[in-house]
Amino acid sequence: MTATADAEAAANELTPLADYLGSVLRRLRALPPLDLDLTQAYGNVLAEDVVAPHAFPAFDQAAVDGYAARWEDISGAGRAAGGRAVRLNVVGDLGAASWRPVRLTPGSCFSVAAGAPLPVAADVVVPVEWTDQGMAAVEIYRTPKRGYGLRRAGEEVPAGTVLARAGTYVSPALVAVFAATGIGHVVVRPSPRVVIVATGDELVDVGRGSQPGQVVDANSHALTAAAVEAGALAYRVGICDDDPEGLRGLLEDQTLRADLIITTGGTGTGPGDMVRRILSRREGGRAGPVAFTDVALYPGTALGFGTVGAEEVPVVCLPGDPGAALIGFEVLARPAIQLLAGAEPVFRPSVRAHLLETVSSPGGLREFRPAHVAERRGGGYTVQPLSGGPFTLSGLAEANGLLVLGERVTTAAAGSTVDVLLLDRRR
Repeated sequence: MTATADAEAAANELTPLADYLGSVLRRLRALPPLDLDLTQAYGNVLAEDVVAPHAFPAFDQAAVDGYAARWEDISGAGRAAGGRAVRLNVVGDLGAASWRPVRLTPGSCFSVAAGAPLPVAADVVVPVEWTDQGMAAVEIYRTPKRGYGLRRAGEEVPAGTVLARAGTYVSPALVAVFAATGIGHVVVRPSPRVVIVATGDELVDVGRGSQPGQVVDANSHALTAAAVEAGALAYRVGICDDDPEGLRGLLEDQTLRADLIITTGGTGTGPGDMVRRILSRREGGRAGPVAFTDVALYPGTALGFGTVGAEEVPVVCLPGDPGAALIGFEVLARPAIQLLAGAEPVFRPSVRAHLLETVSSPGGLREFRPAHVAERRGGGYTVQPLSGGPFTLSGLAEANGLLVLGERVTTAAAGSTVDVLLLDRRR
């Protein structure tokens, strides 16, 4: 049997990624909802539909600074022979804080500020620049259309409008809409509390270079940042040695403040892969708290999922290679965070894109390769592959997308159309 045939046979024994993700995500449930003050709701996901209790605007109001008038009183301004002006008496001033109801009489107008309530019978606001800006009387040089310069009650948002559906992220603009329609609090899913643990006797903290027998812990820092980007409240607890009792004790302690625990390192079957040995070990006839699965994923096939503690807090175990850990986060941990947060959908948006360079991919594995996606002038997208495989980490630092190459793809030719996940990078 050739080396290629050996590789394909090994790949056929792996669990398809879609099957694995489905089995994991079905075990998770969105966190219980909370009623939060509007100022605290930003970034959370709505747990129920939000309906406007009041209209916006709440009353008829001026949209511009000018003069509120009756259109029939000014309809001839600038149209008669010689472009004569129309003269009206200014009977008062109205600001945004004005509250007493007033009424227009024929031949009169009010000076109004933007946001001021309209006088009864006003159906137009003449901008100040179309007038001589008079105070006791004003001359109007141009006639706007009827209805110009004003906003009617409920014109933008009628009362009873569904402002946002359950599953929607609360954005700053939604906060403004909620507040403007009289909403002071909303029911949301809380941001998941995610604890990140790096494991391995070889790990040392950042701020130094690696020496033989040492590896700088890039993973826990990167995964903490990734969890925050995904909308979680993330806590990095640092490095845990390959000590069975130490790891078990740390995980038990973290269940008190975690909705999800992410470990990195030790998921394989080598002599130093202690996380898999410790967390999958059968005790008293029972399976270990975490099941490890070899998934048809590249890079990083070995993933773990289970629960720990009396509260059965979910645990995701990712590989120790930094590139594989970040890909594993995107594929497994990020959807888990989104599901706990009640977000819909839980996966990154994807597009079909025109491939700019021929790439090869290992058969039998679904590869996620860093890529740069760009919009074409005529519509659609192009995608440029970046460093993948053993160099995935450096490729991810430049990527705004992940090129997805399916299990049956060994070569994707330049000019072909491929799937790309879009990464939400703030650049």
